[in-house]
Amino acid sequence: MTDDQPDLNPDLSPELTADLDVDPALAAAVLEIEQHIAQGGWDQPARLYALVDTARLVAQEPALASAMGLDASSAQGSLTPVEQDQLAPDRPLETVLESIVWPDGVAGCAAVVERLVLPPDADDQIPDDPAGAEEFAREHPDRQEVRIVAGATRAGSTYCALRLRAHDDDQSVVGGADLVPQLLALLGATLTDDEHTED
Repeated sequence: MTDDQPDLNPDLSPELTADLDVDPALAAAVLEIEQHIAQGGWDQPARLYALVDTARLVAQEPALASAMGLDASSAQGSLTPVEQDQLAPDRPLETVLESIVWPDGVAGCAAVVERLVLPPDADDQIPDDPAGAEEFAREHPDRQEVRIVAGATRAGSTYCALRLRAHDDDQSVVGGADLVPQLLALLGATLTDDEHTED
C-alpha cells in the first residue's frame, strides 16, 4: 500500500484487502462498517450507508467532520460511511434498494444484511414459494447464518465482507470484490439514475 491509502484496522487479516483489483478506500469503508456492526452482535436489522469522499466532507461540512473525528490529514483517499435512517423492517432490503437513487455527492453506498445460507446440495430441495423457501432455510440442519456487508462506488468498484455466526471472530471475516454479485448489482444500480426513480 502507498502512504496516501487509508490504514486498515490492524486487527483484520491482510488477506481481506490483498486483492490488487480492490479499491482500498472502499474496502476500508466496508471493513469499518463490518467492525462497527460486529460490536452489536447478531440479529440486527438491515442497514444502509452512504459513502462520501472524506476530503469533500471535511471541506464542505467541517463541523460534522470534526464531530466525527475527521480532519484534512485523515481525509485523503478515504470514504466515510454515513448511516441512513433505519430501514422499515417489513420491507426487504432488496426492495428498498430498487427504489433508491443517491445524489451526486454520494461516492458510493454500502448495505448490511443477515441471511441464512444453505449448502449447494440443498438447492434442488428449496420450495419455489418465498414463504416455503424461508421456512425450509430456517429449519435446514446445515444452514449457516451470515452477515454480509457489501459496498459499491460510482466508479464501479465493489467489495464485500462476510462473517459467519459459527465463526464469529475478526480473523474469520472473508473479504472480496464479488462475493455477493446480486446484492452488489442492486447497490451499483442505486448510483445511476438510468433505471430508478425516487420514492
